[in-house]
Amino acid sequence: MADQDTPSSPAVAQAQIEATIAYAEPLPGENPYAYLNAITQPTLVLNGENDVMIASINSWHLAQNIPNAQLLIYPDAGHGAQFQYPERFLKHALQFLDE
Repeated sequence: MADQDTPSSPAVAQAQIEATIAYAEPLPGENPYAYLNAITQPTLVLNGENDVMIASINSWHLAQNIPNAQLLIYPDAGHGAQFQYPERFLKHALQFLDE
């Protein structure tokens, strides 16, 4: 099977490094998540308990600061929780969409 991913350039690698560094910087101000209050769309936030790319606490902050947000943390799951538990995720997503 042929590799379908396009090769990454040095510019892409540098952009990823810069994004990772910016991601690690704490947000400034007393309430750095205040901008999330502007989101008016109901939001489903999903994370795996063992996600090494996005810490679960970040998902918790999203759910606490987005009005009408629901948070799901799947145990024994990583960054691709929806792929690790597709039937469970489908059930939860349909339930969320039906509300």
